[in-house]
Amino acid sequence: MAGLLEGKVAVVTGSGRGIGRAIALAMAAEGAQVVVNDVGAAVDGQGFDSTPAQQVVAEIEALHGQGQAVACTDSVADWGSAQKIVQTAIDKFGHIDIVVNNAGILRDRMFHYMSPEEFDAVIKVHLYGAFNVSRAAIPYMRKQLSGAFVHMTSTSGLIGSIGQANYAAAKLGIAGLSRSIAMDMQRYNIRSNCIGPHAFSRMIESIPGQDESVLQARAAKTRPDQVAVLAAFLASDAAAKVSGQILGARGNEVYLYSQPRPIRTMHRSEGWTPSTMAEQILPAFLPNFTPLERTRDVYAWDAI
Repeated sequence: MAGLLEGKVAVVTGSGRGIGRAIALAMAAEGAQVVVNDVGAAVDGQGFDSTPAQQVVAEIEALHGQGQAVACTDSVADWGSAQKIVQTAIDKFGHIDIVVNNAGILRDRMFHYMSPEEFDAVIKVHLYGAFNVSRAAIPYMRKQLSGAFVHMTSTSGLIGSIGQANYAAAKLGIAGLSRSIAMDMQRYNIRSNCIGPHAFSRMIESIPGQDESVLQARAAKTRPDQVAVLAAFLASDAAAKVSGQILGARGNEVYLYSQPRPIRTMHRSEGWTPSTMAEQILPAFLPNFTPLERTRDVYAWDAI
């Protein structure tokens, strides 16, 4: 029986380990030919190692045959390198149908200590990376009148996190980028969606102050393969009606996020002053303010 991605070519960035690796394997299992892109850096983006990407290619080929995958170690953060990532798909497989923007790094720091370099490095890999690779693929997708993007956002941006201003800004920016791609490319039958994943990974493990037993329990309940299933579905023609959306995967749960829309309005025919806003708008709007919650506050129940 043919898989949902039979005949498709997918680029999966950051796919040497963790969630990206699981997505690359899931795409291949559904019949896609995969460009496994990873620079093999540490969680903070430092270093280079071609081994992780090559190992995932070997795994895919052992399961699905030679020629099913190719390794690529170019960086998503650089415009020219992103062009090479997409060109690898064209040169090896002849076309490109799917881009999964998963590559990422962390440079966590409380905002009052965060340096411009720490902010810039994270924005470059996540937000610029998503733009660079997506923009490199668009000309080919427009020409063939089809394509699908799956971008990784995060509850750090959608809900909130402490000590991750750079990461949160990048991830919320990716949600906006995805929405814009979906709207601009709708006429060309090109879709764009986001996943806010919950899965045990190097990035989760690197967050300080976490109890080892809690980490291990989370690892058992929130696995990368559970996120990969959602990514494979969103990339497939079975999800033809899904575009511009933000979905999440947490254990065996899949959910759909709301997106910002007005929830309260007030009108004053004579206009407003700061004083009348304080007197009327504040007490009216206050019960509907979004609290300064973290992900753990919003997802108060355990993953199943």
